[in-house]
Amino acid sequence: MGLTLLGLFLEFLTKSKFPQPFLRPPKLDSAVTEAGKLEPMARKDRPAKKQTAASRKLNGGEKPLRGAERSAYFARREAAKVLRTVLEGDARRRAVGSIKSLVYSPSIRNKRATFALVCETLKHLPVIKDVLRATNVLNSKWKRQEELLCIIAYDILFGKESLATGDAEKLLLSRKDKLRSALVHLLEKKRVKHIKELMPQCKISDMPKPRYVRVNTLKMDVESAILELTKQYAVDKDDMVPGLLKLPPSTDLHKHPLVINGSIFMQGRASSMVAAALEPKPGWWVLDACSAPGNKTVHLAAIMKGKGKIIACELDKQRVKRLEATVRLAGATNVKVKHEDFLKLNPEEPCCSKIRAILLDPSCSGSGTAIDRLDHLLPSYAADDTGNSDRLMKLAAFQKKALEHAFSFPAAERIVYSTCSIHQIENEDVVKSVLPLAASHGFQLAPVHPQWPRRGLPVLDGSQHLLRTDLVEDGEGFFIALFVRKADKRPQEYAESETCEGYRSKRFLRKKTEFVNYFFNNRFRMLLYPPFRLKKQR
Repeated sequence: MGLTLLGLFLEFLTKSKFPQPFLRPPKLDSAVTEAGKLEPMARKDRPAKKQTAASRKLNGGEKPLRGAERSAYFARREAAKVLRTVLEGDARRRAVGSIKSLVYSPSIRNKRATFALVCETLKHLPVIKDVLRATNVLNSKWKRQEELLCIIAYDILFGKESLATGDAEKLLLSRKDKLRSALVHLLEKKRVKHIKELMPQCKISDMPKPRYVRVNTLKMDVESAILELTKQYAVDKDDMVPGLLKLPPSTDLHKHPLVINGSIFMQGRASSMVAAALEPKPGWWVLDACSAPGNKTVHLAAIMKGKGKIIACELDKQRVKRLEATVRLAGATNVKVKHEDFLKLNPEEPCCSKIRAILLDPSCSGSGTAIDRLDHLLPSYAADDTGNSDRLMKLAAFQKKALEHAFSFPAAERIVYSTCSIHQIENEDVVKSVLPLAASHGFQLAPVHPQWPRRGLPVLDGSQHLLRTDLVEDGEGFFIALFVRKADKRPQEYAESETCEGYRSKRFLRKKTEFVNYFFNNRFRMLLYPPFRLKKQR
């Protein structure tokens, strides 16, 4: 009965001449039957959704893209942008960031697909370029999009065959047979049976590497971070660096809320040992000479409890942007970023003459973190020994010059020199070459984390004070040297302020206590008890 009345009412509304806004059209996923019943429509009978302008633009004005096709389309474009940045930085020998850091930046949406495309394309890059050159694809029109063509060519030759969702995809799919024929001809020319024989080989340790995270104590205390992380993972405290936590290998924290809001930073154990070796005190002025990407900079800010001043220098414009983003994420308000060359800083300037600690982590070969940074996938990693030796000599000359400049700061008391290199020419040899100059300024080598077992190579006096991490056993190859200025060689004003600091604080507390006692024991009591006041006046 109720359904019949509903049908009659709907028929009345349909035949009546009401103004158009008052008529509500039936739902797209239902239809009104003759009996007045609402029944769901079959999926094939439903009206097709309107094609958006963005979807028409992606596939040349044809049918709209589905979710998977659209995701793959954008993943290839994002991978091409990352690949271009990586290759440009590798060609200049000054990378903006590692492959991982570029892929896991906030601007990349489909991080997993983008990371896989970039890594696999880099592995096959020499072969892909030979195939593209053989088929004359890289002409003047497509030369500017060479990275995108390499990404799509990988999908066609070695991965999943790309769908014709863009002009670049259509171009390579139309020449699919030529590309595969060129690949077969290349294998025959090189006299190999499998594509793996054409790819550069790299020895990688199979030992699982733990995931280390450092708690940013500017935003969260260590115990709270442990309590939050133990909800999902097994967490252990590191016995070397305060605030450093150890998690199981292959733990992915890139989307964890504590990482996103800057409460914890994913930072290796050896990298975290650098700022801890400097040990700046709260209230000091500190200089981070080559600071990007900024993990060590914000670690210094946390050690100093946000007090004092940190001057963070960086020469490269792109790396300055990343440094500023890291500082903002950490909430390090006592960090001042300077887009300036450290070697051009005048130690006699007012802001530089107050600096008491310097962290010098200059550009190096990166041989100690090549595997972790995936640098073994880059074209420069396969450079011949002669070119690599020349590059190491140039790097060592720059490192020596930077370390010599650090000794010229008049108030400096502690200087840490560190590299992520395993080469002696960048480590012990640089330290050995500056020892006479360091002694003339009152500096001497001091022990770095004495409980650490691996020390420097025995090629100089004081090598037992140097620290090394092993690339195989520790997963990273770092080098750290600490120079400390003798007490009698420090500027008089800073020496006096340090010795009198405890006395001044105690004197201030004593005067404050005397004032409070006098006020409450006399004046305040006289105000509350008038008879006592009159008695005192008599």
